[in-house]
Amino acid sequence: MLPHEYTWIFALGIVGSICDAYGLGANDVSNSFASSISSGSLTMMQACIIASFTEFLGAFLLGSETTETIKSGILDAELFVMQPELLMLAMLCALIGSATWVIFASKTGLAVSSTHALVAGISGAGIAAFGGGAVKWGYDGMAKIITSWFVSPIVAGVITAIIYLPTRYFILESPDSFKRGIRAIPVYFFCTALIGSFYIIYKAVPSDKSSNLSTGAIVGISFGVAGALTAFAWFFFVPWIKRRIVGKENLRWYHLPAVHFVKHRPMPSPTEPDTDTPRELESGSIAEIQDKADVASRKCDDLDADATADSEIDTTPWYIKGLRYIKYLALRGMKQDVKNLDNKKLSNVHNAAKKFDDETEHLFSFLQILTACLASFAHGSNDVSNAAGPVSAIYDTWKHGRVDVSGNSPVPKWILAMAGGGIVLGLLTLGYHVMRRVGNGITYLTPSRGFSVELGASLTVLTASQLGLPVSTTLCLVGATVSVGLCNGNLRAISWRNIGIIFMSWMLTLPISGLLAGLIFAFGSNAPNKMI
Repeated sequence: MLPHEYTWIFALGIVGSICDAYGLGANDVSNSFASSISSGSLTMMQACIIASFTEFLGAFLLGSETTETIKSGILDAELFVMQPELLMLAMLCALIGSATWVIFASKTGLAVSSTHALVAGISGAGIAAFGGGAVKWGYDGMAKIITSWFVSPIVAGVITAIIYLPTRYFILESPDSFKRGIRAIPVYFFCTALIGSFYIIYKAVPSDKSSNLSTGAIVGISFGVAGALTAFAWFFFVPWIKRRIVGKENLRWYHLPAVHFVKHRPMPSPTEPDTDTPRELESGSIAEIQDKADVASRKCDDLDADATADSEIDTTPWYIKGLRYIKYLALRGMKQDVKNLDNKKLSNVHNAAKKFDDETEHLFSFLQILTACLASFAHGSNDVSNAAGPVSAIYDTWKHGRVDVSGNSPVPKWILAMAGGGIVLGLLTLGYHVMRRVGNGITYLTPSRGFSVELGASLTVLTASQLGLPVSTTLCLVGATVSVGLCNGNLRAISWRNIGIIFMSWMLTLPISGLLAGLIFAFGSNAPNKMI
């Protein structure tokens, strides 16, 4: 193969990468923010805006400069050395198979792992090319993924319970829960910042950038960040939240840094109904008022007639209509109700969960926003490889005309930016389907529960990745959500129907994505060629 051959595969690879990133945003990112929205810490609009920045910046600024193109060592790159174009085709088919399943799952509200879908796609293409022996079926390959179906949710559930149960028994169930929460909130800030710093350094920052940092330096940086945020919480957040909740003051988020210099701001009193005499009765007789009403009525009739005529002949330019439709599609997802609080099918589940003091729960809202931002930033930098890796392999092979047998190829910044944009677009337009299924769709979530879910899942991914245990971010978040539901002490506080549907989608990911990729590869590689 010569350089710059099979340009059509490279072009379709770009489209496939954007579609895969779109599915990644619609599913994985939506799952990450579902608990924040379900608990009321963030609105759908706020979550989409925050995720748009954190996911894109994480992908563009800290996205891996080298990405495993043969994902997780599932496929042997040396099999393609003699025919590099087959590697390009295999990566394209893997992207198509993965994107098709993940987008379909997102549309139907199924929380699946995009990493597993891509691995299945690469495996399916490898089997179609060189048979079953091309795939590693042992624990260093497929068996490891199947194990993660059980390891990920169980480990995340245990860690989440360890975080939530002390919070419940020592703070939420205390008669003076708010006072205890105020005292404990700086400690929670410290733990959150410490874990978040570790998560970004170890998971988000590429190894070649952090290799010059010793373990002691990384620990020191993490403790420094945690100490600074704890001081901020003690000197600014605690006084601000006291004045806002206890003092019932009308303080906004932008008053937080200057809370000690802001004067007393009482809540505005509710407007009283206007019982004054209408101005028309004071300035004229009843006959004059009636004349004015008749004139106004005729004007309204004229306006209605004009509106009817205008509606019959729509003179709006086509490009204005197009822009309006694009705006509708872009904002439609952000205007959806994903909390599921009014869902009659889930009313028994939500009623079975124990409720605590609203003011105490509100203390954890800011912490939950913080954990969601940290997890989203690290997610964008880490999981962007699912969409960027295969197209990077296609681009490298197309550019040099040979296979990189090391399985690592440089990822240009434009590919990271393209994947980051696709992730954001998927969240904005299709993410609400998955958010409805998880979050309150599994159990009733409050800020304290949502904070525990996000922190527990992040800590699980960080710890397990360092220990070499097979985990998935999506599976960890679902397991953590089930765990806080079980902490209610009532099995009816969990929607087992939704859990069954989600678990079924995990098991279907491998065969469906692999079969799609394998069939497309077999069709493309065995298609007849026109003889010239």
